Amino acid sequence: MKILVTGTAGFIGFHLVKRLVQNNFHVIGLDNINDYYDVRLKYGRLKETGIEKEQINYGELTQSSKYENYRFIKLNLEDKEKLDKLFEEEKFDIVCNLAAQAGVRYSLTHPYSYINSNILGFINILEASKNNEIEHLFYASSSSVYGANKEIPFKESDKVDQPVSLYAATKKADELFAHTYSHLYNLKTTGLRFFTVYGPWGRPDMALFKFVKAMLNNQPIDVYNFGDMKRDFTYIDDIIEGVYKIIVLNKDRKEAYKIYNIGNSKPVNLMDFIKAIEKALGKKAKKNFLPMQPGDVPSTYADVSELIKDFNYKPSTSVEEGVRKFVEWYKENYKKE
Repeated sequence: MKILVTGTAGFIGFHLVKRLVQNNFHVIGLDNINDYYDVRLKYGRLKETGIEKEQINYGELTQSSKYENYRFIKLNLEDKEKLDKLFEEEKFDIVCNLAAQAGVRYSLTHPYSYINSNILGFINILEASKNNEIEHLFYASSSSVYGANKEIPFKESDKVDQPVSLYAATKKADELFAHTYSHLYNLKTTGLRFFTVYGPWGRPDMALFKFVKAMLNNQPIDVYNFGDMKRDFTYIDDIIEGVYKIIVLNKDRKEAYKIYNIGNSKPVNLMDFIKAIEKALGKKAKKNFLPMQPGDVPSTYADVSELIKDFNYKPSTSVEEGVRKFVEWYKENYKKE
């Protein structure tokens, strides 16, 4: 089986590639390596999978030095001509589209980045999948689509027509586009609504990364909504276990369109999350309490009963353990800073 995974210089994509190639799948990774955050981290992830920065040329496949069954290509999803050529030549069985412009707050100031990557780029993925008879398209959605929902826990059957950020709106649009292609062309699609993923190799714009960096440098951390927030923090290994099961065990599914929540289903108070970081670092945080930020929501809480029913999904990593593992990784990789 040959799988295309997009966003493989990113957090979740990097971890998914490692899981797939270590289980003998043939994988091609794709990423445009944009500068939304420090590209050194992105190149560091690629290096972990045997892809050296010096080898990479836009639009050309690079063979991994670590895995015989892994190759990488630097490419924009908006580059329809080269994307179509890749699909035609490689004959993928499965596509897992994790590439996207991420970040809620960044969408307030850079809206076109989201339209280009999350809308135009995803349409190109859908068209290429349809035209090349892809068996199954998996794609990243987000808990952000639940927006102003008041009912908790969030269920896949809930209405999600009240987004509170452009990022959330583009993710909801992707779900609608996928539904349309599933209906019109019987293209099997599965949307993955991720809930606050954290862990080693995580993104620098996420709370855990920012908090640890600030605390180690004796700087205050910004605590929004005066600390009155809850998040369904989900450790990266639990996320990857869920995604892997969905990809591998989905062959006999009859319905063309499906959405799954992937979360821990155990919301954590932000202040308790900070306490876990303080414990792992052995030092107290200096807190700068601030009001709620535009586009943010006070709580997220995943109902994962569908994932449990279909794939026996059981997240097992506690926040204390996950935070400790991240801190160990951060100290090792950022000790010079």
